[in-house]
Amino acid sequence: MTEIFAERLRTLREGARLSQVQIAKLAGTTQSSIGRYESQIGLPPHKTLLWYADYFDVSLDYIYGRTDKPQGKHYEFQPKAFEDSAEMRQFIDMCFDPKSSMNDRLKQVLIEMLGEVKK
Repeated sequence: MTEIFAERLRTLREGARLSQVQIAKLAGTTQSSIGRYESQIGLPPHKTLLWYADYFDVSLDYIYGRTDKPQGKHYEFQPKAFEDSAEMRQFIDMCFDPKSSMNDRLKQVLIEMLGEVKK
């Protein structure tokens, strides 16, 4: 395996302030296996790689060093809260005091922002 692969596994573990013993217990493997993976001596099985990706919420592309973005090469997050929908417009309507002089303008700005996010 490449140096970046071993480094990413070590960095993820250390970033969570976990020892090799602790990560091994969580991943269902041994400390010596974790040590080998982080030293470029051995390769983790597919199941362990998927565990790393799920546990640290990163992509396998990131672990393998194919990208520096933890979300992966093709990841484009679009929060559902920012989708322009009837439910979101209703929520915006409920958030403002109808007696406020700024009510209509604030609602309009938020609705415009929703439109910009979709573009």
